[in-house]
Amino acid sequence: MEKTLVILAAGMGSRFGGLKQIEPFGPNNEFIIDYSIYDAIRNGFNKVVFIIKRENLSIFKETIGKRVEDKIPTYYAFQDMMTFVPENIKMPDDRVKPLGTGQAILAVKEYVNEPFVVINADDFYGYDAFLKAKEFFDNNTDTNVYANISYKVVNTVTENGSVKRGIAKEKDGYLTEILESKVEKIDNKLVAKPLSGGDSFDIEDDLLVSMNMFCFYPNLFKYLEDGFIEFLNDDKTNLESDEYLLPNLISQRIKTGDIKVKIVKTTACWHGVTYKEDKDFVVKSIKKLIDDGLYPNNLWK
Repeated sequence: MEKTLVILAAGMGSRFGGLKQIEPFGPNNEFIIDYSIYDAIRNGFNKVVFIIKRENLSIFKETIGKRVEDKIPTYYAFQDMMTFVPENIKMPDDRVKPLGTGQAILAVKEYVNEPFVVINADDFYGYDAFLKAKEFFDNNTDTNVYANISYKVVNTVTENGSVKRGIAKEKDGYLTEILESKVEKIDNKLVAKPLSGGDSFDIEDDLLVSMNMFCFYPNLFKYLEDGFIEFLNDDKTNLESDEYLLPNLISQRIKTGDIKVKIVKTTACWHGVTYKEDKDFVVKSIKKLIDDGLYPNNLWK
């Protein structure tokens, strides 16, 4: 089966303090993106599409691009503030930040005509996550059934501050809602606070969360386009600051019955660089995976 890996790499990396998508973490200056692409190739993915800022094209091509383009067909899609925004929509003059992950996925529409997985560039998902994605596509027959590769929340937190996590609410093995929350460890307990408001609450280590790794089919683009127009024309939308977020669109379409999203659990541990202080831990974690024989010391040699 043809399968594409779509990588969200247009983020500004403000909390990390730089362009963290091309920060070296492996022993031969591998990026986190390298390991995701390597795991995707091992599981039969045969195309990768980066969603980046147009001004970062040269640096992406000269770094990650030249390393992988002879291993897998590689494409670049651009997200800027006006991507898929109709001409009749007047955007604020002082807004420069694009409109979120839902808009970003629309940027790849012309490149993707097959099943695809969406991931973040700066998250290390682990081999098992890509294996579970492959198995989902191999066994699923309904293109209105998508999947979320879900992690135990304890496998996704950092000791260096709070993180945003999508708490996966489920029924009978299917997602009912993604509750976007701030999660942090307080007094050795994991505490979640919904970003939409409401009181904080304690959560168990094995609570499932979304790390924005979804398995989709191309019919998603129609849902995204329709939802984006609704978002832009909604009187409640603040075009100064609001974002059109992929998890929100997914939650809405689940509620209207257009789609179902299967919860696919992974045993993998997430590694990421939300804060500069996270880097040392991620470097050591990758070294241990190499020492354990899960990855070669030189990934692309």
